[in-house]
Amino acid sequence: MTRDELRELRLGEVARVEGETALRLRIGDAGTVTEAQLRIYEPPRFFEAFLRGRRHTEPPDLTSRVCGICPIAYQTSACHAIEDACGVTVDDRIAALRRLIYCGEWIESHTLHIYLLHAPDFLGCDDAIELARTHRAAVERGLRLKQAGNTIVQILGGRAIHPVNMRVGGFHRVPTRTELRPLSERLRHARDDALATVAWVAGFDFPDAECDADLLALATPDTYAIETGTPTVLPYDAGQDVRTFPLADFTAHVVEEQVPYSTALQARLDGRRHLTGALARYAVSGHLLPPAVREAAYSAGLPDPATGAICRNPFRSIVVRAVEVLYAVEEALRLIDAYEPPPHPAVDVLPRLGTGHGATEAPRGTLYHRYTLDAAGLVTDACLIPPTSQNQGAIEDDLRRIVEDRLRHGDATDTELTHLCERAIRNHDPCISCSAHFLDLTIEPR
Repeated sequence: MTRDELRELRLGEVARVEGETALRLRIGDAGTVTEAQLRIYEPPRFFEAFLRGRRHTEPPDLTSRVCGICPIAYQTSACHAIEDACGVTVDDRIAALRRLIYCGEWIESHTLHIYLLHAPDFLGCDDAIELARTHRAAVERGLRLKQAGNTIVQILGGRAIHPVNMRVGGFHRVPTRTELRPLSERLRHARDDALATVAWVAGFDFPDAECDADLLALATPDTYAIETGTPTVLPYDAGQDVRTFPLADFTAHVVEEQVPYSTALQARLDGRRHLTGALARYAVSGHLLPPAVREAAYSAGLPDPATGAICRNPFRSIVVRAVEVLYAVEEALRLIDAYEPPPHPAVDVLPRLGTGHGATEAPRGTLYHRYTLDAAGLVTDACLIPPTSQNQGAIEDDLRRIVEDRLRHGDATDTELTHLCERAIRNHDPCISCSAHFLDLTIEPR
């Protein structure tokens, strides 16, 4: 360390996040953070390279293995991109089934994060095991909710973990109305648990904090975006207008780069820090939530986005996720009530030369896929941009700001600062395995 760098914090592994990452912070003599590094050290898995040379029907199944928590996000984004490359639009009833299974993933993923990973931070528990001892009824409620989400995925996807029923063009098999009927009863009970979850997390004690990054989320005209939409940017600067750009231009705006201390790429939006995920979605589309869900959000202390008010406190992201669980339950009930089986489980998707783009709102944020096919339908190029790689810059800035603010209010021990940093990271529910998917490799001959 240099003379003005008085302290260095190192954390070899951050607990209660998906995957493995480390943290390094350097603090100068003025209480300023001179360096904040979220060091992702999981081995990159080269999914883009694995996809080259594969048939156009294979990316949904292959990319679903990127993550065991959000495989539906990868399958759906891949299907959209391949169908776009091949010039195919699926039946509205197939699209509705995709939205329904995506609701299941939102419920199970958000609930896992809220109850088992994030809530212990607010309730003074070291882990979910301790939380189960001190707040048994709450944890049991969370497990019921997660089971409801798992059941949706299992019925539509064939199994709850790494589902296999989704395919390019639709599904291998679609359920009957009779098969979905018992799911409605389970979801009606889940709605009560979801409402209770919103009220529960609203009572947590939230430190003051603000993320000053631009917000990026998909948006659709009439409904809260989940499985499709147009990239929409809500700038941090109040003087700048909300803007959109075509999905085909995603990589012209969201640009990834390699940083020397991480196996994951980091992305910036038009050269600026940005944040994607629950806070961004609520800011962009919260006014489109159904009235009952909006009322629950306002009762929990979230602002009305229609007034221009934005929640930028990362610690309150747990409240937004709880609201999204409630919405996903309500939306799943609506989709089941309106369900009519499509005439065919899938539409034909014939290969052709071209490039296609797909994006969905994974629980952690916008997930983008791009595939280029040759005339025979073989993948010649692939690009996957997960939400965690987009959020890494904003997370590191959060760490700087939160530590500096804590030190302005008096000294703190290394243990206290480390605990605070872990909380700041978990606010964003990072999916480390998703982000460690690429690494530049140069081999020089001797």
